[in-house]
Amino acid sequence: MLEEIYKDIKRRMEKALEKLKEELSKIRTGKATTTLLDGVKVEYYGNRVPLKQVANIGTPDIHLIAIQPWEKGMLEEIEKAILKSELGLVPTNDGNIIRVPIPKLTEERRLELVKLVKKFGEESKIAIRNIRRDGNDKVKKMEKNSEISEDEMRKGIDKIQETTDEFIEKIDKIVKLKEQEIIEV
Repeated sequence: MLEEIYKDIKRRMEKALEKLKEELSKIRTGKATTTLLDGVKVEYYGNRVPLKQVANIGTPDIHLIAIQPWEKGMLEEIEKAILKSELGLVPTNDGNIIRVPIPKLTEERRLELVKLVKKFGEESKIAIRNIRRDGNDKVKKMEKNSEISEDEMRKGIDKIQETTDEFIEKIDKIVKLKEQEIIEV
C-alpha cells in the first residue's frame, strides 16, 4: 500500500516537472529554436493542426527560424498563424520559404523573463509541496486506521520528503539553466 503511494507521488511530481519544462520552453531567449513554434496551429483543410504537421521547421542560424511548407498554398496560412500567435514574431515570405527572425532581447526584457522563469519555478515547487502534503496525509491516515505502524508511518513520511527534496533540486537546476540561457545571449 505504501509503495502505491510512493509511485503515485513520484508520477505526479514528474508531471509537475514536465509542465515546468513545457512552460519554460515557450519563453523566448533570443535564440532561434523550433520549439518556439510548437504552440502555433494552422488551418489545414478545415482543421487546426500544429505547424510542424504541414511544414519542415529549421534554424539555419541562432537568430532565424526557416519554415518550408510541404504545399506552397500553405505559405499565407502559416504566416497568418505566426502573426496571430502572440509570440511577437514577424515572419517574411519569399514565395518558397517563410523566415522568422528572432529579435535580440533588451536587458530590461531579459530581467522580465528571468522573473517569469523564477515564478514558474516557484509555482512548480508549490505543486510539489502540495503533492507531498497529500502523500503525508495518506500515510498518516493509514497509521490512524492501524494499516501500518507508527515506525512505518515515519519511514513513509521520510521517504516522501526525500522524493520532494529530489524534485525541488531538479526544479532549481532547470530554472538556473533557463536563467543562464536568457542572460547569456
